[in-house]
Amino acid sequence: MPKVLRNTLLSFRDLLATAGPFVFLTLVLLVVAYWFLDPTPPRKVVLATGVEQGAYAEFGKRYAEYLKGYGIQVELRSTHGAAENLKLLRDPASGVDIAFTQGGAGESRKNAAANAAADEDLNSLGSLFFEPVWLFYREDSAQRLLKGVPLTSLAQLQQGWKVDSGARGSGAPNLMRKLLDANRIDAATMTLLHDEQTDAVVKFLGGETDAIVFASAPEALMVQMLLQTPGVKLFDFAQADAYSRRFAFLTPVLLPRGVVDLAGDVPPGDVRLIAPTATLVAREDLHPALIQLFVQAAAKIHGPAGWFQRKGDFPNARGTERPLAAEAQRFYTSGAPLLQRYLPFWLANLIDRMWVVLVSIVAILIPMSRVVPPLYQFRIRSRIFRWYGQLRAVEDGQGVRPNDELRSELDKIETRVGNVTVPLSYADELYSLRSHINMVRRRLDEAGQDPTG
Repeated sequence: MPKVLRNTLLSFRDLLATAGPFVFLTLVLLVVAYWFLDPTPPRKVVLATGVEQGAYAEFGKRYAEYLKGYGIQVELRSTHGAAENLKLLRDPASGVDIAFTQGGAGESRKNAAANAAADEDLNSLGSLFFEPVWLFYREDSAQRLLKGVPLTSLAQLQQGWKVDSGARGSGAPNLMRKLLDANRIDAATMTLLHDEQTDAVVKFLGGETDAIVFASAPEALMVQMLLQTPGVKLFDFAQADAYSRRFAFLTPVLLPRGVVDLAGDVPPGDVRLIAPTATLVAREDLHPALIQLFVQAAAKIHGPAGWFQRKGDFPNARGTERPLAAEAQRFYTSGAPLLQRYLPFWLANLIDRMWVVLVSIVAILIPMSRVVPPLYQFRIRSRIFRWYGQLRAVEDGQGVRPNDELRSELDKIETRVGNVTVPLSYADELYSLRSHINMVRRRLDEAGQDPTG
């Protein structure tokens, strides 16, 4: 082996032997921190949406497409709607991690109290969009049941109306029940049906029912269709402000004239509506990095202007019925993490999640690292100084031991010292040792006599 390479390897070995325990401790701390913080999110998440062709289902597809760009697979779970989504979130065995929910769509107060413990494990990611209550009714039914009197109050529905408020498990039935109770409507004076959305629309258009209720974003295909169907009217909530005072989860909104179809002037006038707010609700154990991605997706999907909001109104942290997730609050306060603007998501997330721990580890290891240079210095110098003990024994042997024996021992010391390799910064000490060996040799030569004689 070339001498230069040999010297390099020896120096590296010394450095590794000295700093090795320090490096090993650092790696152990990093592994423990990585395991504890779990900075890498899972590659799959289950999102509960709603019925096919509904607003939740359409938005779910957009979320899945957005997160796909970050390597996250979003499994979309079709449900009847907000009420069923809440039930799935409360059940850890369902496998649902996150879901669309609706203000006021929960169960009765009695059932809500029973589910209070389960709700403690749920966090909101913020309000996403308004979901107006769309009460569509047939013009001929209004003429027949109200005898020419316009439909202006929900109280008029108790005059024998057949109203389909949506399938159980969706948010509309629970919401409609609360509105009817507020109007002191006797359930026996009207017929409430709970058909699946498609069946409900078919019956409504066929004249089997008089009215149909949705609680959905305007992007829902059924809402878009019924708004432009001849002979179908949209109920105007003239008491929208009063409803919003009675129910904190409701907001009065206005459907402007012509917003559906400017050329066809649909609707022909402003329509007052009441709207709960859709939110994303996640289980408390959902990875923070996934929460961050979902709220970023929400900003892109729900941020543009719409029928009921201006650009930038949604998503927001207002009006949530459940505690806001810490990562979502961070987004609404500071926006997306700074590192994600310049680094790939996985690297930015790793640094973002680990930097506090890294700083703590560095703060601990810096004082400990001060012992590495002295240890390295001691290891190198001990390679030289250990020969001084033998050299002194030769020197002290003058006059006591035979001169030839001392010379022979000194030759062995010199040969072995010739094979000692040290870094250049310690070469002066090695040369000093060699000069001391020569000095002892001169003294032996000067003595020129047998120590025993």
